[in-house]
Amino acid sequence: MSTLNPDSEAVYLDYNATTPPDPAVLETMFFVLREVFGNPSSQSHRWGRAAQDCVEAARGQTAALIDASPSEIVFTSGATESCNLAIKGAAAAYRDKGSHIIASMAEHKAVLEPLKQLANSEIDITLLRPDRNGRITAEQVQQAIGPHTILVCVMAANNVLGTVNPIAEIADVCKKRGVLLFCDATQAVGKIPFSVEHSGVDLAALSAHKMYGPKGVDVLYVRSRGPRVRLTPQILGGGQERGLRGGTQNVPGIVGMGKACELAARQQMHDATYMRRLRDRFEDGLAAAVEGVEVAARFAERLPNTSLIVFPRIRAEQMLRRLADTVAASTGSACDSAAGQSNYVLKAIGMEQDKIAGAVRFSIGRFTTDLQIDFAVKAIGQTVRGLNERR
Repeated sequence: MSTLNPDSEAVYLDYNATTPPDPAVLETMFFVLREVFGNPSSQSHRWGRAAQDCVEAARGQTAALIDASPSEIVFTSGATESCNLAIKGAAAAYRDKGSHIIASMAEHKAVLEPLKQLANSEIDITLLRPDRNGRITAEQVQQAIGPHTILVCVMAANNVLGTVNPIAEIADVCKKRGVLLFCDATQAVGKIPFSVEHSGVDLAALSAHKMYGPKGVDVLYVRSRGPRVRLTPQILGGGQERGLRGGTQNVPGIVGMGKACELAARQQMHDATYMRRLRDRFEDGLAAAVEGVEVAARFAERLPNTSLIVFPRIRAEQMLRRLADTVAASTGSACDSAAGQSNYVLKAIGMEQDKIAGAVRFSIGRFTTDLQIDFAVKAIGQTVRGLNERR
């Protein structure tokens, strides 16, 4: 099944789970796989130096997308590793300053699980309840910060609802209180503008496979000045990535991420306008095709590609099984779906259980077409009517 084929009989609307690599990314990676096989740490010969040049070029491309310095970019194996390095690394490095960390209940499990582990090692964790749209306010953070707070964790955009948090306002509060801010920007970068300078974050995670790059490579941004952020490494080895992440660098993956970032810098404004139009077409189409559907957080600031649709009197899992070979979507994050967990994000915002049972996340991408949107609306409408007739 190809998401690039507008006449395909199946439609991929799960771009928040992962995106297909852009052809330009694949072309760049294939060249590196064929021609640049050296180890970047082997600086005694030209093969190693060529690989290192590729890594540093990608570091510059990634930094440019988020207004960072190349020296602030740390390559990792994925957003989960980046989140672990940011949270556990900061907790260890600033243990002499305090032992209190604040986060939102609606964070991804890659943030919540490390916090749960830290809670078992004498770190106090405060989880803030988001509003009905999944957002955390600067006032909530201000009230929660105490004398021993060292870190606040708030995502840029929610992976389930698509709503955008006021990161710059939260960062301003953290700066005034001398507290670091870690932002999981995985869903935001490449879809909406995200600048580490304008937002004021101290640490940020971004992922290649969420923006048409390869899986298995990610970045942790680590602020180098105002303040210079200290982290205790979590993976020790050969001292790569300024000593923050040991292990031979994944050169083809890193190059693919760099190319994806270069494309995002050039196309994200166009992509956002395009995806927002398709998202609105999709939501309006479903409203006409299925009686009583709701769009969660419809009037909040959202990512341009994300729709959480609540279907009345329908069990989402049952509907998605019927649509499995026709329309790809999900009931929440891909990680939660794989673990068979109910949607804790929707519980955190106070959504009623019967609505949670019928909630489906659809996410549009660069390669989605008008024809695919219309096909998906028709297929979903037919599926819902079929399920209702069986009741």
